[in-house]
Order: sequence, then C-alpha cells, then structure tokens
Amino acid sequence: MMALEFVSTVRAARSGPVDVLADVEGMTRWGREHAAELGLGSGFTATEELRREVVELRQAVRSLFAKAVAPGPASAADAHRLPDFAESLDLVNAAARAVPLAPRLEWPAGESPAARNVPVSEADESSRMRAALASAAIALLAGPEREQLRTCPAPRCVLYFVKEHARQEWCSVGCGNRARAARHYRQHKAR
Repeated sequence: MMALEFVSTVRAARSGPVDVLADVEGMTRWGREHAAELGLGSGFTATEELRREVVELRQAVRSLFAKAVAPGPASAADAHRLPDFAESLDLVNAAARAVPLAPRLEWPAGESPAARNVPVSEADESSRMRAALASAAIALLAGPEREQLRTCPAPRCVLYFVKEHARQEWCSVGCGNRARAARHYRQHKAR
C-alpha cells in the first residue's frame, strides 16, 4: 500500500529513527523507486522544495494515522512532533484536490488489464506526487483497512502496519522476534 510505504520512510535503526527523505538524494531515490505509482518519469530528480513539501505531507499523514490508531499509541518516531490534526487534515485534502486523479485502463499485449490513477490535468511533479500520496492516504483512512491500522509495539520500531490476520501483533517477523527476545531478556534479568 502506497500510503504505508510513504509513512514508512521514517524507519528505526539501532542508532534511532532514520528518515529516508532526509535529503534530496534520498527523496530522488525513493521517488524513482515509486515512479509508476506516483505518476513520475523515470528520470525524476527531486529539488529541496519538493522534498520539504513531501516531508510536510508525510508528517500530516502520520498525524492522521496517529488519530486512526487512537486510543493506541502513535508511532514513536515522531509522536512528540506531529502537526495539529485539523491542519493535517486540511493539508492532505488540499494536496489531493490540487491534481484530481482519474482511473485509466491499461492493457498491455499478452497481459491482463489493470487500472492506474493518472492526473486529469497537467501539473508539476511536486503537485502530482503529493496528490497521489494524499489520495493513497485518503483511500486507506476512509476504507476498511483503517480499522486494522496499527502501530508496531516492538522495541525501537516506529512503523504503522495493517493487521492482516487476527494473531498479527507486529509489522514484521523481525519485529516479532525482537519483541519476544526483549521480553525473554526482561524475564530472565528479573530473576
């Protein structure tokens, strides 16, 4: 899901949270990796202004995700510095409205047809990218997946995830292993 990949550009590392979009090079790399979903050309190159706009949108989406998982805790990555909920809601809606998207049917020879959202009108890369990201966040938050949106409770993890089955507690197997190891360590240290 694009919205989850977008908010997951803030990740945990042993040294603390890592922001994939911390610089223009990271933003360019991430944009190129997701060019098809974001309506970008393969030669996409970010500018500092675009990076700042996308990071501002990401923080707004993370604020909406924090509200969606409440009363559970928000992601530890930035819970203390998330923008105001109402401002975040306005920013996400404005970004989605800036470049209306419409489905386009693509049917390559010898393959199955697929729908892809494309901008209705011409727009600059920043607007197209932010509209696609905001639209993905709106689709997730307004859809049935919102009820399954969770914050990973594993030590040092800062990710959100959609719970795919009843017993899923963590965003990944690795986080589950870390959480169990930490619990085991605490239990044996207490003895």
